Amino acid sequence: MRIPFKGKSIRWRIMFCVISAVVFMTLYLLVIIFLNQRMIERLGESYQTNTQLTEISTQLGNMEKSLENYIAYRTFESIDSFYHFQAASEELIYWFPESPSTDKVLQKEYVVKQLIMTLYSFGKYAVVAQRANNEYKAQDSYKKCLVCYDMLQGQIEELNILLMRRNADVYSENRGRLLILTQLSCALLFVFFILVFILVYMSVTAITKPLSDISSVALRIAQKDFEVPLFNNNDSTEIGTICRAFDRMTISIREYIDQIWEKAAKETELREKELEARELYAAAQLRALQNQINPHFLFNTLNTGAQLAMIEGADKTCYFMEQVADFFRYNISQKGQAATIDEELALIDNFVYIMKVRFGERFEFVKNVSNEKHLQLLPRMILQPLVENCIKHGYNGTKIRVELSVEPELYMTKISVSDNGSGFDPELKKTLLSLNPEEKSASAQFDSEKQVSKSAEGNGTGLVNVISRLRLYFHRYDVFDILDNEGGGTKFLLRIPNV
Repeated sequence: MRIPFKGKSIRWRIMFCVISAVVFMTLYLLVIIFLNQRMIERLGESYQTNTQLTEISTQLGNMEKSLENYIAYRTFESIDSFYHFQAASEELIYWFPESPSTDKVLQKEYVVKQLIMTLYSFGKYAVVAQRANNEYKAQDSYKKCLVCYDMLQGQIEELNILLMRRNADVYSENRGRLLILTQLSCALLFVFFILVFILVYMSVTAITKPLSDISSVALRIAQKDFEVPLFNNNDSTEIGTICRAFDRMTISIREYIDQIWEKAAKETELREKELEARELYAAAQLRALQNQINPHFLFNTLNTGAQLAMIEGADKTCYFMEQVADFFRYNISQKGQAATIDEELALIDNFVYIMKVRFGERFEFVKNVSNEKHLQLLPRMILQPLVENCIKHGYNGTKIRVELSVEPELYMTKISVSDNGSGFDPELKKTLLSLNPEEKSASAQFDSEKQVSKSAEGNGTGLVNVISRLRLYFHRYDVFDILDNEGGGTKFLLRIPNV
């Protein structure tokens, strides 16, 4: 379909449609109003004659009564009323024909007018005779006037019937015309709506079709199909401007994709080599950190076991040695670098028993762990160094109290290990928490650990091991934190993701 206003702007098309619709509707309403007005005027004219005829009959009746009163009483008011009603009736019969006619209505109107003129004459004769005190002539003229009035009323009634019949014919004719006018109005209205619909459809199609094509091409581009045809639209409309801008964007995207592929080809090779080197370094660093176990603990434990064997019976010594054996068996296990929280808690039970044998009543351990399974994975030997650190550095001279809690949450499991010691050195805590093994080189990491060991006389070596292994394993910085207890002492907080 050819658009008659192709090349026009969208604003021009919308205004054209709106103005055209308003003009068509205005013309339609004016035509309908004019035809209805003409129909109403014709109906009013057809019934106006009956109204005038009724008014004439009323005025003549009043004139006859005034004449009767004057003949009977000879009052000034009655003669004045007689002339008044006569003048009023004369003004109403001006439209009656002056000559006979073959038309029934016109002929009857002529007869009525002649009878009215005769009635006027007899009335005047009666008034003149009454004024001349000629009683006989006055009564004779009045009687003739009454006869004429009766005849006139009959003729007026017949004329009224003829007019009613003619008005009925006119009404039937006008009713037929009104029906035709209604049908014509409906037809014109239907044609008007058809024209408006066609005009609006053509205008909307001229706007929406290019937009639909642009949307389809944009969808293909969103689906990574860049081999789309260009619009090559040279129209000066807003749609043409959008199409040309879209063509430029498509060409730019193609050029940019080509540049990206060229860069990606070069970067992929470099990234593969870099990832391979980082994986080798991370694996070596993780193995090195996990193998850092304090050898003095083995000798201290064995000495304690020997002393216990000498002092107490064989059963306790046997159980003690079993706990030691389980502890070192877990420690040297190489089946994997990860363990569940439950496995780490079982190791803590072995370790705490050994420490209670060593310290006796000076050591109190509180464990707040629910009976449900804790299957979240974490590197091996994470909790034991923390408990050992609390025992070693949390002693306040009277009694060692260590508390371990496991709190499952929606996205993570919080594990806290706290003591009742004198607290943690702020500078050492700041140094420990600032370690990031993923960003530092091996030499820089080694220097940091060496600095921590010197500053705290061994207090931070195990913590560096724990922090580094946790952050390397989970690739998260917030997995470990050091806090101060409200009642004194230190709390180590682990945030293990539930994955």
